Formats: sequence, structure tokens, C-alpha cells
Amino acid sequence: MTGKSTRSALPNSRGMPPLPSANTALYIAGGVTLLLGAVLFRPFVIVNAGERGVVMHFGKVQNQVLDEGIHPVMPVLTSVKKMSVRVQKDDINARAASKDLQDVTTEVAINWHIDPAQVNTVYQRIGSKEQIVSGIITPAVSEVVKAATAKKNVEEILTKRTELKGEIDDQLKKRLASYGLLVDDVSLVNFGFSPEFNKAIEAKQIAEQEAKQAEFTALRAKQDAEAAVNRAKGQAEAQRLQRLTLTSELLQQQAIEKWDGRFPTVMGGNGTLPLVNIDPATLNQRR
Repeated sequence: MTGKSTRSALPNSRGMPPLPSANTALYIAGGVTLLLGAVLFRPFVIVNAGERGVVMHFGKVQNQVLDEGIHPVMPVLTSVKKMSVRVQKDDINARAASKDLQDVTTEVAINWHIDPAQVNTVYQRIGSKEQIVSGIITPAVSEVVKAATAKKNVEEILTKRTELKGEIDDQLKKRLASYGLLVDDVSLVNFGFSPEFNKAIEAKQIAEQEAKQAEFTALRAKQDAEAAVNRAKGQAEAQRLQRLTLTSELLQQQAIEKWDGRFPTVMGGNGTLPLVNIDPATLNQRR
């Protein structure tokens, strides 16, 4: 027996290596089968960061929620639906009427995420993210915006934007929490009004500007008139004071002070100087 086994392990006469034993072949086939089974049936699942796994047995949602990491599962019998629990952003347009019955379109940006502890319930009651947005979040935003907008007129919507945003934020948090959805923040991105209202606002602004311009023009004219009256009063007062202090001696003195000492070549018929009532014959005597 020993000699026979030794001969079977040696190369044959043609120099070829010995054939593997039946057990070795069986092991290899088993390993390949297990590998193919692991690939095809996947007896494990990997939950990535920012996700939770919803466990289902034959399609029935279980109470168990899988955290991030690798988890063993029963192939065929068990399936896992991965759901994101990260903060997500959606833009929603909501139409409403203001307190003064003006049509208002509000663009709302909402940041939200699924409560990680209620992922299985959210998936069971609502479904995927698309179903959550279309079936729950969009109607909730529309209803809340309508209720909040109806309490304010257009001017208050624009001037009390922070107050309106706070009310919408609080109401959405209360409304969506019952569905396992958590609101992180709400932003009122933009307000839109009807074309007729925009034209009315533009016409009002133009009228206000024209009224302010007319008011400025009237005020300027009033100020100019008052300035002219004040100047006239000043001139009249100056002339009055001048008349009170003006005498023939003062005029004579002013004329003498301005005279350069030369006589004109032409004199009046009575021998007097123009403008200065001085007799040339007596000028030296006065000096």
C-alpha cells in the first residue's frame, strides 16, 4: 500500500503532474458555490453613512431599524430598504391670498429629514422620498402658507417677513412631526404678485414721486418768494434809514471827499461846479 501511494504521487512517465484527489476537487467546488451564493443571495447588507435600513420579512416591515454598518440577513426571506436620514432641501411654490385679497405666490425652501428612529414607520406609511415630498410636504407647505398669508395684507407680508417666516416654520414643524419628518429650517425665498397688482404698485410709486416733486417745487417757490420779500424789506429799510440820516451837509461832505482837486473845464452858467455846490472863489478862504 505504501509503495502504491508513493507511485501515485510521483509524476507519470510523460512528466505530467499528478491529478488532484477527489476531496480537493470537492472542496474547490464547494468554495466556488459558496462564493457564487454570497454574490447572488447576499446574506449581508451594508448601510452607508447617513442611511438607515428598513427590514422586511416577505415584504412585511419589521420594527427593527438597521444603523450604519454591515448586517447579516437571511437571503430570499429578508430584504432591506435603505432610506436617507440626511438633511434634504426642496423648493415649493405655494399660492395664497392676502388679507386685502391680493394673489400672492410664495417660493418656500424647506430643509427637512426623516427621524432616524421612525424610518420604518415612515416607509410603511408613506413610502420613498418622492412620495414623501409629493404626498406630505408639498400639501402641508401649501396649507400652512395659505393660513399664514391670509392674516396679513401685502404691505405686512413684505415688511414683516421675519414674523411670517417664523409662523410658517412653527406650523410646519408641528404638522410634519406627526409623520416622522423633522423640519430643520424654512426660508421664504421670494414673493410674487399678479401683473395687475404690480402695475398698481408701479403707478402708486410714480404718483408718490410726482407728488413729492410737486411738493418740493412749491416749497422751493415759497422759499424764493420769502427770500425776495426779505431782500425787498431790507432794501426798503436801508433806504428809510438813509433818508433819515441824509442831509445837504452830508452830501456836500461826501462830494468833497470824492473830489480829486481838479476843476472841470466846463462850468454852469452861475459859476457853480456840477454836483458840488462850491464857489471856486471862496474855496481858498475855506481852506
